[in-house]
Amino acid sequence: MTEVKAGRKLDQGDYISLENEHAAHNYHPLPVVVASGDGAWVTDVDGKRYLDCLAAYSAVNFGHSNPVLLDAARAQLGRITLTSRAFHNDQLGPFVAALAKLAGKDMVLPMNTGAEAVESAIKVARAWGYRVKGVAAGLANIVVAGENFHGRTTTIISFSDDESARKDFGPFTPGFRTVPYGDAAALEAAIDENTVAVLLEPIQGEAGIVVPPADYLPAVREITTRHNVLFIADEIQSGLGRTGATFACDLVSVVPDLYLLGKALGGGIVPVSAVVGNKDVLGVLRPGEHGSTFGGNPLAAAVGLAVVELLATGEYQERARVLGARLHAGLTGLIGHGVIAVRGAGLWAGFDIEPTLASGRAVCEALLERGVLAKDTHGSTVRLAPPIVVSEEDIDWAVAQLAAVLAEFAAA
Repeated sequence: MTEVKAGRKLDQGDYISLENEHAAHNYHPLPVVVASGDGAWVTDVDGKRYLDCLAAYSAVNFGHSNPVLLDAARAQLGRITLTSRAFHNDQLGPFVAALAKLAGKDMVLPMNTGAEAVESAIKVARAWGYRVKGVAAGLANIVVAGENFHGRTTTIISFSDDESARKDFGPFTPGFRTVPYGDAAALEAAIDENTVAVLLEPIQGEAGIVVPPADYLPAVREITTRHNVLFIADEIQSGLGRTGATFACDLVSVVPDLYLLGKALGGGIVPVSAVVGNKDVLGVLRPGEHGSTFGGNPLAAAVGLAVVELLATGEYQERARVLGARLHAGLTGLIGHGVIAVRGAGLWAGFDIEPTLASGRAVCEALLERGVLAKDTHGSTVRLAPPIVVSEEDIDWAVAQLAAVLAEFAAA
């Protein structure tokens, strides 16, 4: 049992020990204890500053302590925060109307977390399949992509091929067919008369910021339309400005039937997610068939509305596009100097480290010592996703720190 003597100020080691002792070990965080944040920077309990190049997996797209979003939250905190959907509240209507307009759709199903949005879309797609398309009861199937990441609920891990997400968590939910990501022909071959949806990430995040061929999403849109199958785009990480557009689908001029949104929709303040589509799809839900006590709560709606209003100006999308080009140019310059490949769009990048040089985790630990927070995935890959408010100077500095880290590993 970890004990901390009364009257002594806790240090970083104390906080880490308390967490290790009493929090379930479902994460393996880097050894830093963040206490505050402002813009693209955070400060630990000992007063050291770090450039945040993860932005809570894109949940903090608009920066830590964004004054516009904080003002919206504070104003609502003093009024009312939760009513449940048993009653109307004065924040939900304006929020869903604005979000629907931003997405070019006419209906929103508000939820809390990204995984809830995915689960909700699965239910909606199945109901649409049975009630509109005419699939026989119990036979609906959904086509998904290999190396996907859509969450960690039991249904979602049923169509994951990540062994760490699946091992010892079965039995698994049936009704999913997996095809290689980026292969439109394989996707079409998997569709039959009982297929109700294709569920994809426009850019795969957890897989290492994998961008599909430019003709892939347009082909998926054509195939799903021709076969009367819903196209569901999981934009939980890729959406809301991250890639230099409102949605990653915008980069190839594709409009899915359903957008799945989360993370940045809550501004880094509260969990907010949504399924966004048209009434001919979302309208299949009837009262009592799906719900959430906190989904669409007044506080979440107030913050979500403020987020949508920030995006409506286009400023953040353009900023991510311009600064993202700078980030990618800097990373590409390190190819041959410890980096073997760079992928991504906008302010979202994944790069692969030469495996004989260092693991992704080791690189992130070395960056941490130099004041840069980043996250590894799949062994030798590192992901960067700084808040969109990051400056040019910050980006250049982060790339310089990475170059120095790689040089140190090469010299060791």
